[in-house]
Order: sequence, then structure tokens, then C-alpha cells
Amino acid sequence: MDRLEVRQLEYFIAVAEELHFSRAAERLGIAPPPLSRAIAQLERRLGVTLFERTSRRVDLTPAGKVFLTDARKALQAIDRAAQRAIHAANGALRIAVAPGMGSGLLRDLHRRYETRHGHDTLRLVFTRDQAAAVRAGQADVALLCATEDLRDLESSDVAQEYPVALLPANHPLAERPDISLARLRSDPAYVPEPPVTSLDELIDRVALGRLVVVVGHSVTDRLGSAVVGVPVTGLPPTDLLLAWSAESRDRRIASLLDLAHRPMRSVQAPVPRTVKAPAAPAATAAAG
Repeated sequence: MDRLEVRQLEYFIAVAEELHFSRAAERLGIAPPPLSRAIAQLERRLGVTLFERTSRRVDLTPAGKVFLTDARKALQAIDRAAQRAIHAANGALRIAVAPGMGSGLLRDLHRRYETRHGHDTLRLVFTRDQAAAVRAGQADVALLCATEDLRDLESSDVAQEYPVALLPANHPLAERPDISLARLRSDPAYVPEPPVTSLDELIDRVALGRLVVVVGHSVTDRLGSAVVGVPVTGLPPTDLLLAWSAESRDRRIASLLDLAHRPMRSVQAPVPRTVKAPAAPAATAAAG
């Protein structure tokens, strides 16, 4: 069988989603008769019936339902391939990252990568679901925890971080050597996940007393005098990975990995000098 055309998939999906040829034709910007002929031609080409048609309604057959799922995936793959090609040729390498995660690692990577490749060649994409951003083509690579869903992704270990609570310097608990998660949860300003924003804004919110949050220890060398990082007990360290699409052949990712696997000053010590590492089990788990 000859390879199907993208146009045929688009036509089929429109009819399958609208379950009405006239509405699907209007959505596609074509007349209903050519659309009907295109669907009939697709069915002959596949040798299966995709739609049950009556004078009153259009329904997907079991074969049509299966084909709809795969047709959507095929178009999404084509879109991702196009986006990756465009960014590989013209755009900055995009790293999807959760707020407060791997700050020291990212800062060193950013500096080293742009030293090697030039100014504005690396861009951070803040998101709560880094893996999904890569799968959707919104980012080229993701920094995430080893406990995340890595299906359809290749990955490489790059660092380990300990959990610390960011507190205002005048907070009653700021002078403690460590703090439990249960104690943090009793604070009205505590949130279980950092808001989706830049690290600078995150620190500003903490300094103003509007936020208490758990992040990775490498953030602490960016805190200044108004915010402190206190180790959190009862949470293990977090193994950080760089992950990218298994379909990607982007050479920029190989360059990033090369830099990530070289010693980095800001992420070598288990915990920066300003905080003390809490006792923690060796198992890997997300630390926020």
C-alpha cells in the first residue's frame, strides 16, 4: 500500500471529531463533496470501513476508532519533527525545568553552553510537566527527577540535590539546623510545589513572607541576605536527569550532555556551605 498523505489524515480526523461531513468541510475550508470523496478514497485504500453513514448520523466503526488514535499520533509526530527541525536550525536549545529545580546545575550549564555556542543559544521553559513539554515539542530537553515517567524518552543522570526549605531570614524557624516537613506544612505561607515562575521571583516572594517552599539545595547560593535555606528532614535527595525524545537526533543535546557530565563547581558538594545536609535514606524520590 502506498504511504498515506498528511492531508488524508487531516480530513479523516476532522470528520471523526465532528461526526458530520458539512461541519468538517467548513472546518477544513473545503466543500462537502470533495471531502466525502476523499474519505471514500481513503477507505478504499485501506480496505476497511472507517465510518458508518446514515441519512441522520455519522459514526466511527471499530476500525475508525483505532485509526483515529493512530492518526492523531502520526500528525503530532509530524508537528514535533517540524518544530525540532526549525529550532535545531534557527532557535535556542530549550530546556524544560520546574521552578526551583537544579538551579546551580542550570546556571553552570547555561554559562558553559553559551560560552561554547554563543549568546542566547540556551533558553529555559518553566513548566510543571517537563516530560510532557518534550513530548509535545515545546522543549528539546528536560531537567527532571529520576522518578518521573520516562516513556518515549532517553535520559542521563546529571546531578543530585538535597531538599531545603526557603524561609524569610526573620522567620522563627530560620535559625534551626533543620526542619521537618510536618512543621513546614503548618506554616500558612507553605505551598507543596513552587509556583511556575523564575527563581528570582520565587526568592522575592519568600523574602516578602508570602511563600515558604521546598526546593533543591543548589538554589541557596542565589538567596542573598533576605532568604535562608534550611535542610528538610525526612526527605531523601533527588536524582536529576536530563531527558530528551528518543526520536531526536539533535546534536545540541549531545553537546549539553557533554557539558553536564563535566565537574561543576556549584553542584559538586552534596550541600552548599550555607546549609547542612540532613540524614536521609539512599533511595531516590522527588524532593519538591
